[in-house]
Amino acid sequence: MADDGPTASSGGRDPGHAPAPGDRSRKPEHATTPEHAGRATDPADTPDDGEPTANGSSRFGTPGLPLKRSSFLVGFTGAAGVLLAYAFYLGLRNAAGILVLVLIALFLAIGLHPAVVRLRSWGLPHGAAVAVVALTVVLLLCGGVFALVPPIVTQTGQFIDQLPSYLEALRRNETVNDLVERYDLMERVQSAANADTVGQALGGVLGGAQLVFGTVFRGLTVLVLTIYFLAYFDRLRDLAYALVPRSRRERVRLIGDEILTKVGAYMVGALSIAVLAGASTFVFALIVGLPYPFALAVVVAVTDLIPQIGATLGAVIVSLVGFATDLPIGIACAVFFLIYQQVENYLIYPKIMRRSVSVNEVAALVAALLGVSLLGVVGALIAIPAVAALQLILREVVLPRQDSR
Repeated sequence: MADDGPTASSGGRDPGHAPAPGDRSRKPEHATTPEHAGRATDPADTPDDGEPTANGSSRFGTPGLPLKRSSFLVGFTGAAGVLLAYAFYLGLRNAAGILVLVLIALFLAIGLHPAVVRLRSWGLPHGAAVAVVALTVVLLLCGGVFALVPPIVTQTGQFIDQLPSYLEALRRNETVNDLVERYDLMERVQSAANADTVGQALGGVLGGAQLVFGTVFRGLTVLVLTIYFLAYFDRLRDLAYALVPRSRRERVRLIGDEILTKVGAYMVGALSIAVLAGASTFVFALIVGLPYPFALAVVVAVTDLIPQIGATLGAVIVSLVGFATDLPIGIACAVFFLIYQQVENYLIYPKIMRRSVSVNEVAALVAALLGVSLLGVVGALIAIPAVAALQLILREVVLPRQDSR
């Protein structure tokens, strides 16, 4: 039979020149190498979603070789990193006010979440439980505002109405008249009452109005953020745990849930102590005849939330009101708060807080001072639960790791 030339099966080669079974120096052209085993030869075979294949290629082409680490590239990358870090610092500094509001709202949401869980255990849906807790908080805030604003407005109005009589009484005093004539106080007052002074006074009024509206805006922002955090608390917590590697997720979940439990228990305990202090002050104010007893009770309850110094601050305010009313009433206020603070510090506070957080007294004092210096009253409020969380992390993570080395 005549030789018809190379067949398709031979790939255009002479069968006599086919490589031996043991010869690995040459491979058939139709054989697929391991490097090209997974490479698509047709654009239609490439995945449509752009995901890279086994060899790193995609429908956008095969990635090129890494860039060489030249000195210029290293310096440029370092400079870009420094600029990015500085821009991040500027962003944090400019957004510090908003971040503080977010921190307050998150802290309140963690403290109020046990109430939502309790309402859900009673059969309420999640949305209804959040609505009940939010409505309760709003009612408490409105009650505090309506208790404090009328006395302030009333006292301010009375002071303005009685100001002429105060000035007339001062003018009748011989010592005051001598001082006025000696230092020409009337002429100085008249010279000071010019356009510049009026403009500064208007600026002060506008500044005060801006302060009031800014405070209201910040309060509403914290309230809205707290409600959102309560509504999506479980999702946010699960998202935070999902950022942890799977091998450590379970342990982080257990420690994180314990920290959240301690923070919530601390909030419940602190609110209980504050309500008890306010109720005791209200009863005492009614007995001795202090003006505006409900307003003074609200002041004592709010200041009592501040660790270490809050109870003393509330006692000083009420005692000053008592001394302004009558000397015996002021003495009675000082004696009452002296006795009540001893009872609260040694009987009420340890019994309530022992079930929630157990923090060393020295650590609590240092944390409160640092919190006040960093974030003011907000730092003082979150100082104790922050120390409790730090103690838990040290006891469960840091110390066992150090002992195993």
